[in-house]
Amino acid sequence: MIRMQSYTIGQAARLLGVSPDTARRWADAGRMATHRDEAGRRLIDGRDLAAFSVELARGDTGDEEPSYTSARNAFPGIVTAIKLGDVAAQVEIQAGPHRLVSLLTREAVEELGLEVGMEATARVKSTNVHIDRT
Repeated sequence: MIRMQSYTIGQAARLLGVSPDTARRWADAGRMATHRDEAGRRLIDGRDLAAFSVELARGDTGDEEPSYTSARNAFPGIVTAIKLGDVAAQVEIQAGPHRLVSLLTREAVEELGLEVGMEATARVKSTNVHIDRT
């Protein structure tokens, strides 16, 4: 049986695209459910972090100053959804404010052992790259 992955505040912050201080404040305010391990570190269950990352992305009001950067082609994040078909599968990853959806084979998902709440990196290769400055 695969054990559900948990994340430290620092790891969660990196996956959410915020500073560890911001993630700590969210945890202190009860926005992110945490528990303590044997060593006393605060941890966030993977499924809880996945749900929070989706909630956070949906709650974007656009009030923040936009960033002026070209997105890189590697997006470390957390698996937020998996839809398995007989042959194909759809995997969603929330990487900070970016939601990425990949279509791949069911066999690939099973070989990778992907589950909601796990850390994963989406890699994008494209012949077209668009850069916007707003």
